[in-house]
Amino acid sequence: MCKKIIIIFLIFFQAISCNGEEPDNNCSKELSVPEKNKKFLLLNSAGIGIITAWGIAKWDYFSKAPHSGSEGWFEQSTDEGGADKLGHLYTSYVLTHGLSYIYEKYCLSQNDAYLYGALSSFAIMGYMELGDSFSEYGFSYEDMISNIAGCAFGYFLLKKPELADKIDLRWEYGFDPESADFFTDYENSKYLIAVKLNGFEPVKKSFLKHIELHAGYYSRGFSGDEHKKERNVYIGIGFNLTGLFKKLSFKKTGTILNYIQIPGTSLQLKHDLSR
Repeated sequence: MCKKIIIIFLIFFQAISCNGEEPDNNCSKELSVPEKNKKFLLLNSAGIGIITAWGIAKWDYFSKAPHSGSEGWFEQSTDEGGADKLGHLYTSYVLTHGLSYIYEKYCLSQNDAYLYGALSSFAIMGYMELGDSFSEYGFSYEDMISNIAGCAFGYFLLKKPELADKIDLRWEYGFDPESADFFTDYENSKYLIAVKLNGFEPVKKSFLKHIELHAGYYSRGFSGDEHKKERNVYIGIGFNLTGLFKKLSFKKTGTILNYIQIPGTSLQLKHDLSR
């Protein structure tokens, strides 16, 4: 369900302030295993507590007997054309990174922070899916698989910084005045992989360092006319804003732009799979 992108704004932007800063000066020694586990339990309990309260108030959690089912993937017959599955993958990916930064500020070693961040992302997103099973939405196998894939991909890029310098997973949101629900608006969302050429040594001193290559997917029309449904794959070329802002000493802004694609900053060529 597309509502899950809310969690990004509850946790990720809190964590952004941690990213790129020097390690906490109070972290004079490695935490013991019980201390690490205590941090893990406290953070996950807080996240699950917020989800439970919000789910009961807004998503009708525990109003129905638990049930599950298959929602499909990217077929024309699905509710969102598969964009919601990419939303789950992206949200889990971003949560993994955001929570990892928080764990680093909690004085966990970098490797432990990455692992705990991925596990916490899985726990929080998994709990949300479990909560769905007690609501009108139901537990979705595809959503859960997408959550796992997002956590795994997020963890992999954290462990491979040389690859993270070359690749971003991003969300692009184009605001539509007719759509009131920002959090559940797949009609204005795109999900993409950005390949940053400045991560490749041969082009670091050329103009190409300012260029990115994009490949993405988005669906349109799934909330309206059956005959206007689109499932679009696209390729694009854009300007590397993350590198620019970091070069100008706006490091936190540059970090956010590793995860957010600003609309209108790339040229795109699409192909509609529905045609």
